[in-house]
Amino acid sequence: MTLEPGRVAVAAVALVDDLRRPRRLLAARRSGPPALAGGWEFPGGKVEPGEEPAAAAVREAAEELGVRVELGDPAGGPWPLGRSHEMHLWWAVTASGEGEPRPLEDHDALRWLTRGTLHEVPWLENDLPVVAFVAAHLVPDGCDNGGHAF
Repeated sequence: MTLEPGRVAVAAVALVDDLRRPRRLLAARRSGPPALAGGWEFPGGKVEPGEEPAAAAVREAAEELGVRVELGDPAGGPWPLGRSHEMHLWWAVTASGEGEPRPLEDHDALRWLTRGTLHEVPWLENDLPVVAFVAAHLVPDGCDNGGHAF
């Protein structure tokens, strides 16, 4: 991983219902710090020293959502998060037999969103370009044509 000098790497997941035809995306509402509380984001967190970003994304999903995830391809990026951080994002699905994600760390609510409902929650400002990218890859609401989203 090549990181711009002075930036902190964050690994996150775009948790969807299906890697080939994603219709729903899981968003997580921040519970803190106060400047971010109430904003919605992609579940994830800082990459630890010596940790690969993909491994960090899996670890963070387990810590924050209580589920194991299976990663797909990277979802664009890296995405700048302000001046000091950059997000490495992967498409992901909940591993078989894991049940539903739940908010455990850093979040107080989770919500499954569709392409048509993505903007019903107040996303953190730095995540808005990522949301636009993800929206373009979700199957449009009411689309049942059998094609692939990407």
